[in-house]
Amino acid sequence: MRSTCLEQQAFEALMLELDANLLLAAALGHSCVVWDCGCRNKHNGAPRALWYGLEFVRFALQRFWLGDGGPAHLRGHNVAQDFEAACRRFHPSTKKRLRYYKRYLAPRVVQQGVQLHGFFKRTQHDEDYEFFVDLAQQHCGSGTCMASPDRLKAVAELIINEPAQQTVTVVSAMGSCAESPVKVTDLILNMIDKAARQDAAFLVDLAALQEKHVETAKKLLGQGPELTAFVSRLMDDIGNLKAMLQAICIAGMATDAFVDFVVGHGELWSAQLLAATCKQMGADVAFMDTRDVLVVTPTSDGTSVDLDEEASNKRLDEWFKQHGNHKLVIATGFIAKNQKGQATTLKRNGSDFSATIMGALFRSGHITIWTDVDGVYSADPRKVPEAVCLPSLTYHEAWELSYFGANVLHPRTTLPAMKYSIPIAIRNFFNLAAPGTQVLDLEAEQKFSKGAVTIKGFATIDNVCLINIEGTGMVGVPGIASAVFSTVRDAGVNVIMISQASSEHSICFAVKGSEGDTAVGVLKKRFADSISAGRVSGVERIDNCCVLAAVGQGMVRRKGVAATMMGALAKANVNIKALAQGSSEYNITVLIDQKDSERALRAVHSRFYLSDVPIGVGIVGPGLIGGTLIEQLREQAVQLREEFNIDIRVLGIADSKHMLTSEGGIDLANWRQQWESNKRPSDLQAFGDALASSYIPNLAIVDCTASDAPPAHYLEWMGKGLNIITPNKKLGSGPLERYQAVRRMQRESYIHFFYEGTVGAGLPIIGTLKHLLETGDKAQLVEGVFSGTLSFIFNTFGDGRPFSEIVKDAKAQGYTEPDPRDDLNGTDVARKVAILARECGLMLELDDIPVESLVPEPLRSCKTAEEYMSRLPEFDADMAAKLDAARASGEVLRYVGVVDVKAGKGSVELRRYPASHPFAQLQGSDNIIAFTTARYGKQQPLIVRGPGAGAAVTAGGVFSDLLRLAAYLGAPS
Repeated sequence: MRSTCLEQQAFEALMLELDANLLLAAALGHSCVVWDCGCRNKHNGAPRALWYGLEFVRFALQRFWLGDGGPAHLRGHNVAQDFEAACRRFHPSTKKRLRYYKRYLAPRVVQQGVQLHGFFKRTQHDEDYEFFVDLAQQHCGSGTCMASPDRLKAVAELIINEPAQQTVTVVSAMGSCAESPVKVTDLILNMIDKAARQDAAFLVDLAALQEKHVETAKKLLGQGPELTAFVSRLMDDIGNLKAMLQAICIAGMATDAFVDFVVGHGELWSAQLLAATCKQMGADVAFMDTRDVLVVTPTSDGTSVDLDEEASNKRLDEWFKQHGNHKLVIATGFIAKNQKGQATTLKRNGSDFSATIMGALFRSGHITIWTDVDGVYSADPRKVPEAVCLPSLTYHEAWELSYFGANVLHPRTTLPAMKYSIPIAIRNFFNLAAPGTQVLDLEAEQKFSKGAVTIKGFATIDNVCLINIEGTGMVGVPGIASAVFSTVRDAGVNVIMISQASSEHSICFAVKGSEGDTAVGVLKKRFADSISAGRVSGVERIDNCCVLAAVGQGMVRRKGVAATMMGALAKANVNIKALAQGSSEYNITVLIDQKDSERALRAVHSRFYLSDVPIGVGIVGPGLIGGTLIEQLREQAVQLREEFNIDIRVLGIADSKHMLTSEGGIDLANWRQQWESNKRPSDLQAFGDALASSYIPNLAIVDCTASDAPPAHYLEWMGKGLNIITPNKKLGSGPLERYQAVRRMQRESYIHFFYEGTVGAGLPIIGTLKHLLETGDKAQLVEGVFSGTLSFIFNTFGDGRPFSEIVKDAKAQGYTEPDPRDDLNGTDVARKVAILARECGLMLELDDIPVESLVPEPLRSCKTAEEYMSRLPEFDADMAAKLDAARASGEVLRYVGVVDVKAGKGSVELRRYPASHPFAQLQGSDNIIAFTTARYGKQQPLIVRGPGAGAAVTAGGVFSDLLRLAAYLGAPS
């Protein structure tokens, strides 16, 4: 409705009839200024339209604020004085007032303090993904390129400076950013939806559209003919849109034709703005409304369109005859016309589809899509932080990745470029130095990449369900698969992946989780007779699944890719429910549990893109042994990575009071400083959760404590996919039920539990025993000096000093615990005996092992270590008598642990051995263990001897277990 069509009396009558709420919404949305704003039909020195606009606002405020529906405290106030206060009452955060047409207002209007434009701005902060495209030689884009005046100007500078002979730039609607929070496409769609629901608030959205484009034009073009021309066209379009939206509002519905006409205006305005900007900067530029060129037909499913290339080429020739040749052509994205000449759109991903279509029509040498990321990534960086930007892809690889949800070109988008082998580059508008990703035909891509990468990328489709239909009556019956899939097709259910056994006993396929009920319902109905007769067992649905796909044309030339992928999933403790792979081997697709989605994605990605074996480690107990282990890891990190492709990262450190975690890994060169500055209260459950959520697929917790607390979490940690490595004896010698549960978990899953350091520190005792048993040998007797402390004491006892002096010396040299009774009571040796007994198949509890304590009964109740040490000389005579008796027989004293497999028992005791016995040859704090087996008889048992105590050797044993884990995970031997 134009103001020139109304006389003042009719206008006032209309204002009185309109709903007060609608009037105020329209006034605050400054719909009044979408009417004529030219300088003709002046009334008292101001454009007539603006005069009517002022009256519109006055009536709105008078009806809503000052009439019978308004607040009492505002009644009777002057409209002009209270207008801005009223607006701020509705929009308190809005204070910016734009005065685009102030110069047209009569002095009396200005003096009243009424501004007709921009009383508020929308404040939504959504992200935008708009496009501008340069097709003739080098450019196409997506992201935030068209979101603000500054970015539009940067776009203009980029395409003007393009050295190509001719550049065609296809643009999308303006997006949103912090400075310009209105996203045009979303706003238009919301506007249509509101109109169809007969919600008059669409007028507010229409006003916001006008405000965004006028404000942008003013900042880009300044005062001048370009601004006047653009605003004039914009106002005409706004008037047409308002009329159409009002028609939709009256009808209460929006037809596809109406929607297609309305939604394409964002591209029109952004293209006109960019063309005007380029022209003002001195470029030889022409604006192209692609509705004058592109002719498309809808596909059978209505989700996309096909290009009528012959008709479009003919129209393109006509366009050039009419407009002539220009170095720069700014074309609208997303919009076209159908064969009936009606406005339509290119549907999903319409702007980049426009780009490749125009590239094909122009036979461009190159297409570049500008976005806000550096290119196409090997996986979603939000799920896999170490995803890499791919230098190149083939068209087919781009199709596959986009199907599985990767942020790549839509499959149909590549078709026009593929037809003429036009390279597509995906680059970052905000990082021009980044080379981006090239999408090429197979031959060009192989030359570009030199076949270096087998698998290009990984992607997931989350929240799907698996439908399984099976039965003996399906075997060998033709048409079963056809019946299944035609049934779900007719129900409008899209099948994501299919897997069928060659026996045809079962067919399973994946669909979106939201379509699971529908699929099961129609299949049960279709096969109701077969189910009743027992030919079909039933239709089963498994929810909460995820599809994981590996994509790469190089798989067809390389053996073992599928095995490598399956191995990576197995090692990450991920179970595969279904598997599909085409003979072309462009992709391998597996169906897994949704809860395993990120872990599986990280596992397969790291297996192909990181080192051969990345391992994330959490260390519990950064004391003497744990701290030494951290230092050993730091010293060996480079060598392990370069020579053995093992990448060990310490992701967390915890003790009984504090913990420190880092997603990317703790810097081991200054971990103590990080520990002091970033540690937080310790929570072993949360510590395990933090490690389990890591993007590194192979994870382990190393328990370097002697505490009962960490072993209580082993089972829980293993259930989350964490391997366990420990020198802590509390699990192996603790309650049998817990020990068996952990070992059962180890056997039934792909989780490892290594504990070589529990017996003999770094000596290969557990490993040796396992090797003997696994190769069929039968253990008969395992005995040894298992305590470095007691080895030192009895290797020294006999030098003429009393026993108490020897213990005092051992304590001074750091061989004993702060309270020597913890060594002399034999409990530590008993724990080692229990561990070895269980390895031999004797399920003994710690209490089943008799222990000869070297702490005299009267001294066991001493309250302090000092009291014990002061009274120990009282019992030197007893120990001297035992020594003398042994010497008299040509023997020595040794404190040993014994596992008598034949007798089914273990013991800890002080024994006498001949001077010729290997145990009598010990020196210092060495340990010695003798294995008597069916192969290694009593006369010549297998002997393992060496240092069995000390932080360095114990940490070394733990480190060895960590490398053993790496070998299991695939590291080279």
